[in-house]
Amino acid sequence: MSDLSKREEEILEFWNKEKIFEKSLAKPSPKGEYVFYDGPPFANGQPHYGHILASTIKDAIPRYRTMRGYHVARRWGWDCHGLPVENLVEKELGFKNKRDIEEYGIEKFNQAARVSIMKDVSDWRRIIPRLGRWADMDADYKTMDSSYTESVWWAFKSLYRKGLIYEGFKGMHLCPRCGTTLSNFEVAQGYKDIDDIAVTVKLPLVDPIGNDSRSNGAGEPTFLLIWTTTAWTLPGNAAAAVNADATYVKVKSNNEFFVVAKERLAAVFENVEIVGEMDGKDLVGKKYLPPFDYFATELHKHKMHAWKVYAAPFVTMDSGTGIVHMAPAYGADDLALAQKEKIPLIHHVTEEGKFVHTVRDFAGLSVKPKGNPRETDEKVAALLTERGLLFAQEKIKHSYPHCWRCDTPLLNWAATSWFVKVSALKSKLLKQNSTIGWTPGHVGEGRFNNGLQQAPDWAISRSRYWGAPLPVWRNAKTKEIQVAGSVLDVLSMVKRSGNRYFVMRHGEAIANANNVLDLQGDPTNHLTKKGEQEAAAAAAELKKEKIDLIFSSPFLRAQKTAGIVRKEVGLAQEVIVDERLHEHNEGSPIEVRRRMGEFLFDVEKRYRNKNILIISHGSPLWTLQQVAARHPFREFVQKEMLHTAQAREMLFTPFPHNANYELDLHRPYIDHVDTGEWKRIPDVFDCWFESGSMPFASNHYPFRKKSFDPKRFFGFSPKGYPADFIAEGLDQTRGWFYSLIVLGTALFGKSPYKNVIVNGMILASDGQKMSKRLRNYPDPMEMVERYGADALRFYLLSSAVVRGEDLRLKEQGIDEVAKKLLMRLDNVRSFYELYCPQEARQKLLQKGEMNTTPTPFSGTFAAPKHTLDRWVLARLGELVRDTTAGFEKYELDTAARPLLVFIDDLSTWYVRRSRDRFKIDGEDKDSALATLRQVLLTVAKVMAPVMPFFADDLYRRMGAGESVHLADWPEATPVDEQLLSDMAHARRLVSLGLELREKAGIKVRQPLGIFETSSTLAGPLRAIVADELNVKEVKINSAGEKLDTEITPELKEEGTYREWVRAIQGWRKEQGLRVADRPGLLVVTPGADFIRKHRQALMDATGLLSLETKEGEEMKFERL
Repeated sequence: MSDLSKREEEILEFWNKEKIFEKSLAKPSPKGEYVFYDGPPFANGQPHYGHILASTIKDAIPRYRTMRGYHVARRWGWDCHGLPVENLVEKELGFKNKRDIEEYGIEKFNQAARVSIMKDVSDWRRIIPRLGRWADMDADYKTMDSSYTESVWWAFKSLYRKGLIYEGFKGMHLCPRCGTTLSNFEVAQGYKDIDDIAVTVKLPLVDPIGNDSRSNGAGEPTFLLIWTTTAWTLPGNAAAAVNADATYVKVKSNNEFFVVAKERLAAVFENVEIVGEMDGKDLVGKKYLPPFDYFATELHKHKMHAWKVYAAPFVTMDSGTGIVHMAPAYGADDLALAQKEKIPLIHHVTEEGKFVHTVRDFAGLSVKPKGNPRETDEKVAALLTERGLLFAQEKIKHSYPHCWRCDTPLLNWAATSWFVKVSALKSKLLKQNSTIGWTPGHVGEGRFNNGLQQAPDWAISRSRYWGAPLPVWRNAKTKEIQVAGSVLDVLSMVKRSGNRYFVMRHGEAIANANNVLDLQGDPTNHLTKKGEQEAAAAAAELKKEKIDLIFSSPFLRAQKTAGIVRKEVGLAQEVIVDERLHEHNEGSPIEVRRRMGEFLFDVEKRYRNKNILIISHGSPLWTLQQVAARHPFREFVQKEMLHTAQAREMLFTPFPHNANYELDLHRPYIDHVDTGEWKRIPDVFDCWFESGSMPFASNHYPFRKKSFDPKRFFGFSPKGYPADFIAEGLDQTRGWFYSLIVLGTALFGKSPYKNVIVNGMILASDGQKMSKRLRNYPDPMEMVERYGADALRFYLLSSAVVRGEDLRLKEQGIDEVAKKLLMRLDNVRSFYELYCPQEARQKLLQKGEMNTTPTPFSGTFAAPKHTLDRWVLARLGELVRDTTAGFEKYELDTAARPLLVFIDDLSTWYVRRSRDRFKIDGEDKDSALATLRQVLLTVAKVMAPVMPFFADDLYRRMGAGESVHLADWPEATPVDEQLLSDMAHARRLVSLGLELREKAGIKVRQPLGIFETSSTLAGPLRAIVADELNVKEVKINSAGEKLDTEITPELKEEGTYREWVRAIQGWRKEQGLRVADRPGLLVVTPGADFIRKHRQALMDATGLLSLETKEGEEMKFERL
C-alpha cells in the first residue's frame, strides 16, 4: 500500500469517527436545496470501473455545491428487480426456462432472488466510501420495498386515468429462454452480426393473372417469388404483400413462370424472358398455396382472408423480390396489416421458441437455436427443396437482436402487453428536452432528441416473476378492469370476513407485581386481586361490543383473565385456548411474528361476522397489532405495549404477505389474497418503469410528502423536483434518462432533471471491452491501494470520458497523476512546513499576516509586493475562476485540468524561483510564507470535490480547521492579466535562452555574460530571466534573441563556485541533514586552493559551521 493510500485511509477513518459527512449536511445552506437523483445500481456484483466513474461524478458535483452554500441530500438506493437478477438465480439453480421456475415454485424462486440481489451489499458499503464518495447508505431505499412498489402503482394508475396507459396487442421481441418480451431499449442493447441464410421461395398461384390461367395452357404453374431471412416463420405464412404502386413482371425460366417486381428482376434472374407486366394493385386479392399446409384445416373458416396477396406500404425494392412473405404473429408490420385486413394469426411457435406439434416435420425444434442460429432455417430450406418450392438459398451476415442478458436470439413476437402512450407525450417530451443542460450537448440535441422523436409506445409489462406486480385486476365474468394505485385500493377488493377484532392483555399477575418475567407459564402465577379487578373492569367496557368468541393464551394468567371476561359479558361459548398466543419465549422475535400472523389469518379464514376477543401477553399482542397494521418487522418496543388488562379494537384486513407476515406485494403473495371474481393480470413491471419512478417512489410519494412534493403550493414551490443534476453512462439515453423524462413529464408536466452529465465507456488499454475472463484490465481496488483513490478520481474526471467519449484506461496515467500532481503538491507542502515550523506560524499569526481561516490578501494583510508573490496569486485567482466555471457548466474535465497545470507552475516556477527567499528571515520571507500558505489553503478547497482525501489531509496539516469539506468555496479574486501575460512572455524568453545554451553545449550552472532580446521587460522580470539563464545582464536589442557564450576567467571561476555549492548541498542531502543543521565539513580534493579562497562564501551558501580542505587525488567529503 502506498503512502498516499495509507493517508487516505486515515482520512476516511477521521471522517467516520467525526461524522464529517453528517456535519457537511448540517452546515448552513444559505442557497437552499440542491436536488440530486442517483440512479440505483444492482448489488449482486462487485463495483467495476463504470460504477467508479459514475460514483466519482456523482460525488464531485454534490461536494462542490455543498461548498457553494447548498444542502445536497445524497441517499443511496438499490435496483433490485428485473431479468439480470432472474437470470443469475436461474443460473445458480441450474434452470433452463420458465417452466423450471414454475415447477420449483415462484415463492421460492423470488426468495432466492431477494437473497441474491443483496449478497454483495457489504462489499459496496466498504468500497464506495473508500473511493471517497459520500452517500447515506444507512437510509437506503430498495426498489423491491413495498413502499416503493406502492408509489409505482400510484404512477401507473395516474397515467391510466389520464388515458396514457392501454392494453395492446403488438409486435415486440421475445426472448424464448427468458420467456418474456423486451422493451425497445433492451432490444437495442443486444444486436450482433451473425451468419445466417436467406431463402427465396415459390408460392404457387391459385388465381390466374390477367388473361392467363394458372397452367399457362401448357401445364406450367405460375409462382410468386418471396424472399425472407427468417425461414423459420414460413410454416406460419398467412399472406403475401406487394407494393400497389410498383410494376411487376411475369417471366419464364426453365419452363416455369414467376412473378417478381420489375425493379428487382436483375437481382433475381440473369437471362429471363418477360411474358407479362402488371401493376402491384393487379396482384392484390390473388390467392396462392402456402409453402406448408400444417394449418389448412384450422384456417378453413378464415379462407376469405388467408393466403392472399395484399397491398402494403412497407414493401420496398431495397432487397428481395418485391413480394413479401407475411407471418403476422412474428413481425410488427405484418401484424399491423393483419389487424387492418383481418388476416389470421398463425402461432406456430411456443413461447419457449419451439415449433408446436402441428408443425409435424419440425415439432419441438428450437426455431433460432443459440450457438447456431441458422440451423433450423437450413432444415426448413432443405424440406422446401425436397418439395420443389425452394428457388434460391444464400448465405448472409446481418445484424440480429439477442437478449442482452442471456445472449439468446430474440424472436419478433405478437403479444399482449400494457403500454405507456408515449406518442401522446412526444411534443411535450421534445419541449422539455430542449430545456435540459446536457454535457456533452450533442447527446441531448442529437441522440436523445432523436430517440424521443422516434420513440414508439412503451411496453411496460413483462411475463416474469421477480418484479413489481402490475396492479391490474380483470373481472372473470364481465372482463371489466380495475387498476390499483395503492395498497388500500387492493384491500378494498379483498373479500373480508366481517369479523371485528379486539386485543386484551391479561390482568396483573403475581410475577407482574414482583417485576419478574414469566416466559414459560408458571402454573402458580395467578392473577393478583388487582389483576382480577382490572379484568372485570375491562370486561364491563367490552360488554357493549357483544363479544362472540374469546381466544386465550394457554398460560394461567391469560386463561383466568379470559374466564372473568367471559362471565362478565355473559358469553355461553367456551374460551378457545390457542397455543400460538403464549408469551414470547422463542429465540427470535421473528418467530413470535410468524405464529401471531398465522393465528390472525387463520381466524380470519375460519370465522365470519364475529366479534372476537384475543387475550394474550404484552410482546405477542404488540406483535399481533404490528401484523394487523401491516408494519414491517422491527424489534419489540416495551413502551408501546398494552398495560395489564388494557383492551382495544384492532382493525384488520387480510393483505398480501410473506412467510414473516410482512406486507409483500411480490408474486405469488399478491395473488394469494381473495379478491373474488377479480383476478390480477399475472405480469410484472418492466424494471425501467420502476427505475424511472425513482424520484417519487424512493420517497413513497404521494403517501409521504416530507421530502418530495412536486405539487406543493400548486407547483409554485415544489420540493425535491426536479433534480438539479443527474449523471449516468451514454447507454442510459435509452434507459434511465428516457424512463425518467417520460414518467416525470407525464405525471408532473416537466422534465425531472435540469442538468445531465453523460459519461462514456471505460475500455481496456488495448481498446477492447473490459473482460473478467480475459483479465485485460487492472483491478480497480489494486489501483486504489497502489496510487490512492484521489489519483484514480482525477485521472477519470480530467479525461474526455466525462463528455461521453470512451477512455482506454492505462495504469501509467493514474501513476502520472500520483507523481506529477499529488506527490509534487505534497513536496510543496513539505517545503512550506520546512521553512515555516509551528513556532514560525505562530509568529505570523501574531503579526496578522496569517489567519486560520484565510481570506484574500486584500482582506487579511497588505497585498504582497514581490513580483513572484503577485504572480502566483494571479495564477491562483485564474485557477479558482476556471475551476468554478467548469463546475458551473458541469464540465468536470475543464474543472479538473487547470489544477494540474497550476501545481506544475507552483512547484517548478514559484517555489523554485522563491527558494532563496525562504532561507533568510525578514519581511520578504514572511510575505513568501504567507503567500504560499494562502495558495495551499485555496488549492485544498479547489481540489476538494475531485480529490477529497488529499484536500482534507492538506487542509488539516495546514491547521486551517476541522475539515476542508466544511469550508466554503473560495471566492473569486481579481486576476492581474497583464502580469500573467508578462510572466508568460518572460518564461518563453527563458526557454529560448536555454535552447541557445543547449546548442552551444554550455550547462546552466556556468554563468555567462549577456542575453539579448528584442522584448521589453520590467525590471523584476528582467532579473528573473537573467537568474534563470544564469547571465549577468539582459539587454534589449532589436535584432532578436542572442546569447553571449564567451566564458571569461571570472565567469569560469563563478561557474566552478556554483559547482562546489551544488556538490556540498548534495552531500547534505545524502547525510539527511535539515536546513537548521550546521555541520563541519572536510573536503579532500585536487582543487583545495579554490575552496580555501572561497571558504566563507561556500559556508554561507551551504549552511556549514566550518569548512576545511586538503589536497588529494580523489574528491571525498568527511563530516567534522
